Amino acid sequence: MAVCVCPDYLRVDENGHLCVVPGSLGWRQRLIFSTPGTATFQKATYPWLARVFVQVQGAGGGSAGANAASGQLVARPGGAGGGYSESLLDVASLPAAVTVTVGAGGLAGGSTTAGGKGGDSSFGTLVAATGGDGGTVFMASGTTPNSATGVAGPFAGTGDYRQGGGGGGGAIRLSATEGMAGEGGESRLGHGGFSRGSEGPGTASRGFGGGAGGALSTGTAQPGFEGGDGIVIVDLYA
Repeated sequence: MAVCVCPDYLRVDENGHLCVVPGSLGWRQRLIFSTPGTATFQKATYPWLARVFVQVQGAGGGSAGANAASGQLVARPGGAGGGYSESLLDVASLPAAVTVTVGAGGLAGGSTTAGGKGGDSSFGTLVAATGGDGGTVFMASGTTPNSATGVAGPFAGTGDYRQGGGGGGGAIRLSATEGMAGEGGESRLGHGGFSRGSEGPGTASRGFGGGAGGALSTGTAQPGFEGGDGIVIVDLYA
């Protein structure tokens, strides 16, 4: 008795066994790497693997702190958002072991120091995204109108599709009592911290890879805030 099979999904091998055509079954599993640091992806762990779809998000930049003299004001720009890259890769193009790197969010600045740069994230050398720069401390304490430009977002990294991160928002001082700190830069997988119009510390990003919002001081020392961590997402297809 003959059996007909669809060659798009099934085939008969040289031993007469009915086998699945690699790459025909679709999505099987998702791996999420969200802890900053490194891990290893080994394709031999998934003998059915045909291809992977990889999304890589760089970390966001931290924001600077602020420390105005009594009766004066200092506002800080936000940190930049991290870049993003993605690729669809055939299993044959992958080495046996791939180092997965998740960037850590940039450090929060102290009351007089700039925010730290966000870490880069990558899937080996095949897909990579750059972390965002930290917010600056260029505005001096004062009472007269002044402004500080936000940092530019990072350039695009490596991948089939790639984009840079959003720049940090600038800060402005109108007087000794009125001003606005900058918002954090956006990322593909996260949002920057909100802009602050009253005295307080830097603000937290949401999601992954967003830049921190800047601090504002009207006489009391205020710290910045750390940027959002990066993330690597690997979808496995059979």
